[in-house]
This record gives sequence, C-alpha cells and structure tokens, in this order.
Amino acid sequence: MAIWAMAAQQQDSTRLQLLDEVVVSDSRFELKREYSGKTVIKINGDELQRNQGRSVAELISTKSGLEIAGSRSRQGEILGVFARGGRGRQVLVILDGIRISDPSSFSQEYDPRLLSLADIASIEIIKGAASTLYGTNAATAVINIQTKDPSAKRISGTFQSSLGTNQTADDQNYNLADFSNSARIHGTLNKLSYSIGFSNSFSDGLSSIATPTNEEDPFSRISADVRLGYRIADNFKIGVYGNQTKLNTEYDESFGLIDTPYRFLSEQKRIGLGSTLSYRKGEINSNMAVTDYNSENISAFPSSFSGSNYVLDVYNKYVFNNSIYTILGLNYDHDQTEFAETKDFTLLDPYVNVVYVSPFGLNINSGARLNTHSEYGSHLVYSVNPSYSFPLQNGYLKLLGSYATSYITPSLTQLFGEFGANPELEPETNRTIESGVEYSGKDKLRASVLYFNRKEENFVFFDNINSRYLNAENTVNAQGIEVEWKWRPGDAFLLEANYTFTERKGDNAIRIPKHKVNTMLGYAFSEATFASVQYAYIGERKDTDFNTFSDIDLEPYSLIGAYVSHSLIPDKMKVFLAIDNIFNTSYTEVLGFSTRGRNVRMGINLSL
Repeated sequence: MAIWAMAAQQQDSTRLQLLDEVVVSDSRFELKREYSGKTVIKINGDELQRNQGRSVAELISTKSGLEIAGSRSRQGEILGVFARGGRGRQVLVILDGIRISDPSSFSQEYDPRLLSLADIASIEIIKGAASTLYGTNAATAVINIQTKDPSAKRISGTFQSSLGTNQTADDQNYNLADFSNSARIHGTLNKLSYSIGFSNSFSDGLSSIATPTNEEDPFSRISADVRLGYRIADNFKIGVYGNQTKLNTEYDESFGLIDTPYRFLSEQKRIGLGSTLSYRKGEINSNMAVTDYNSENISAFPSSFSGSNYVLDVYNKYVFNNSIYTILGLNYDHDQTEFAETKDFTLLDPYVNVVYVSPFGLNINSGARLNTHSEYGSHLVYSVNPSYSFPLQNGYLKLLGSYATSYITPSLTQLFGEFGANPELEPETNRTIESGVEYSGKDKLRASVLYFNRKEENFVFFDNINSRYLNAENTVNAQGIEVEWKWRPGDAFLLEANYTFTERKGDNAIRIPKHKVNTMLGYAFSEATFASVQYAYIGERKDTDFNTFSDIDLEPYSLIGAYVSHSLIPDKMKVFLAIDNIFNTSYTEVLGFSTRGRNVRMGINLSL
C-alpha cells in the first residue's frame, strides 16, 4: 500500500453493511471480505475514537489471538507481544506499507510505545504466517497500520485532547496524572496534499514495580511528522514524509523488585518516499524508508543502542479478467547496528502472490517468497489459502483453510552483540495450519470460528546458565481456537465479542493466557450520543520469577469499563468520558509490576 493511500481507502469508519466490508492486508488488493481466506481484524476510525487516550498496545490486546503483556500496567510498560502463542519477534508491524523494526533491539522488534493512536486512521491485523507478502518476522501476525490522510479541503484542522487519572486499586487518589494531545493541520491544494502533525503523551502517578513506597515512574512521548503528496498526472502520484518520535520512561529494578531511578530514552527518526503509477489493469507501487533508532538505558548496567535500517519495497499489481489478482514484487532490507564495531546484514526477497476469485464461490490466495539473506543464503517460504463461499438468502457462509511457512533470521544483537552473542545461530522456522468458518449476513451479523496449529523449530532463546543465545533443540507446538462475533441488531445497537483458547507446548509459555474473552456492547441514544460497556476476562497463565527462575501461576481476572461520547457540534466537536476497571479490581498482569485500578478519562475532539 503506497504511503499516499488511494481515495477508496479514505473510507468506512461508519459503514454498517458487514457484507460490503473491504480488507486489504491479506492480498494488498481492496477485495470484499467474502473473498478473503483469512479472518482479518479491521479497526476503523469509530473504534479508534472510542479508545482515545489509550495506547495502541491496549487496543490491540482486546483482539482475539493477541496479548501484549504490560498493556494494562503503567503506560511505559511493554513486556512482550504475543500472538497465537508466539513471541514478539514473530509479529511484524507495517506502517504505511513499510516494515518497521528496530535493528538495535535484542529481538529486532518494534516498540509499540513509539506509536500514537491519534495519528492512526485504521489498523488491519492478519493472524497466522504472512511471510510470502511481508517477509521475515511475519510468522504469527502482521499489524498493518495506516496513518490519517489529508483532507480534500484546502485547509483543515484536527485536534484531540484528553486527561485522566492514573492510579492503582489500592491508591484511589483521583489526581490528574495522564495527558495526551494531538494537533494536525492538513489539506489539498489542487494537486498538492499536505499534513503537519504533532502529538504528545504524559503519564505519572504509578510505580513501575508494585512496592509499598510506590515511587512514581513517569512516561512521556513526543512525536512530530510532516507529509506531502503530489499528483503529477491522473495516473501517477508521489508522497514523501518525515517523522521524529522521542520516548522517555522511568522504570525500576525487576531483579529483586526494588524501586530505582532507572530511565530509558529512545529516539526514532524516519523519512520515506512512495509512489503509485496506475495503468489500465494494474499499478506499480514503490515504498522506501530510512529509519534511525537511538536509545539509552540509564541503570546499574548502563548501555546505549544505535541502529538504522533502509527498506525498499517495489511491486506490480495486475488484474486478469476481473478474477485473478496478481502481485509481483521485490523487497530489499538493510539493517545496521553499532556495537564495538558496525555490524549489518541485508535481505533481498523476490515474491509473488496470486488471488483467484471464481464465479462459483471458490477463492484461492497463494504465494511464495525467496528470502535471500547475506548471512544465511536463500530460503523459500510459501502459503496456500483456499476458501469457499456458499451464497445464502441473507448473506454467505464461508469455509476457509490455510497452510503457510515462515522464516525468521536471528537479530544482529543475537549474532554479534556484546552480551551473549552467538554467530553460529540458525534461523527459526514456523509452520501454520488454519481451518475455520465465517458467516456474514444482511441481518448485520458476522461470526467466525477458526482453529490454528503452529510448529516452531530452532527458536532462539537466551540461556541463563551459559549466558548465551542458543537454538532450542525441542520443537514448540501451539494450537488454539479463535471465535469472533459482531452484530448490529438494529441501527442503534452494536455487540462485539471474541474468545481465544491458546495452548503452547515445548516451553514454559509465560504470560500467555489459556482463555481470554473480550466483549463490547454499544448503544446510540441519538445521532449525537453513543455509550458502551466493555468486559475483559484474562484466564490463568504462568509467569517466571526471575530471581528464582521458577514459574508462578497467576490468577485470572475480569475488568469492566464504560464509555460515553456526545457530539456538541455534528462532525465538528465531540466530548467523551471513559471509566476503566469500574469495580476497582486488584490483579496481577506481570509478576511484581503495578496494575491500574479504577481510572477516569475525559477528552475532546475538534475538527475545523
């Protein structure tokens, strides 16, 4: 997807007809959900507004098959991204069509704390291996984020502001300690579009570690970005952008659970260029970005990290007879990190993907990619994703299945870093099988049930006994069931629910709940007023006490929240009030870390 999104993508935050929903991420074409062999999760503009003031991690954790440990703790805490029983480096984040990952981090993951919800127009999440379209690391999920497009008006302004409490269940002081703001000026002048944005977030009041002293550990993020687009011709457009984000968070000593004045500083700088050239039955897309990452860890063991990556993705989209949708592309990635000496590697991946939409209900999405790595040579990954839609009087019933492989090379730190590096590491491999059924109808009901089974081999872990990264000799098997439900029984009601069962065997599977439920019931009292109630259940799971290296069983817990919004001026000014953890439940999300009790948040959206 080009960084200047197609006009047809500036859409459907309020679309009610589930049958007409369009998904992009699993094929890079705008195809009806009926033709997709995946149960793609789509988060639109309405849902993003209902979560204003929250973090991206909090929102993603409400979806089936996904759990971000630390998302219900102090805002600066992110302790692991888990999808379908996997680990963080098996999840790939795509931002405006470009893979983003920090090559200087231990696992070469992207830090979700660098993202601001206020800058995002939509999020699509594909679960399961998607390496054929998106390359290495796309083993358990792809989180595809699209930022907001400029207005078609000559000049527009969008402003958001929220404030709230930030307190534990034991200390209900109701002091204002959580703030977020964003401002964006944007518009279109003939063939030129532009956008200038700024956002910041600050929270205080909570200690990172749950200790009696309750020392406050503040978190802050400041981000600025500029985007320009130009339509050179009716069929040719280009866009450029730049972004700088700074993060500053204090934290405590997790070994021994001691309050300490530790601090983590991080800065990201990115510039990018994209273009789209359309022709009769297709288009050529080009996306490029250069990103620098710099971070410093101020603690008893101080360290600094510096890395950069250059990503180029060029692909041709072509449609045969309105039934065969093809992608032919080339992806180049150069990652570099500064250790005692500079270390780098490159990937050059040609790939192809084909979607066949038949006139009789059969749809097939399949592809292959040749991962060519400067350290490991070439490795083929592939996927086959058939589905069959049965037309019904009120909609369709779809059967779907998938077989996909993925391939994850060790990070630069694991290969060449200054602590525990092992240049003899082998790449990880991953195999995913899925099967399921989805119903979508004119009765405004969509429901799906999906079974998945994954196998991981050669996964890289840190051996605390030898103080070194190693490949595991055992195989990890993960399986589970994901159930999703979305129903609009009339124009006023909205009911969404999901359930996830996850079972991981082969290691201790810490912080992965076996059972997880999320529900949301919303009601529009009028065109101006909307209210909702949310419920979340996190089941039993294990965590490790890293002082004794023994596993501890954590108790399940339930959280209930509420939200209400009212438009003071239609399409111009909206105010909202949200209450999280209404019953002030005390719980443990990650062993030894603070969690949030009852908290109140209020804010305003203004569009000019």
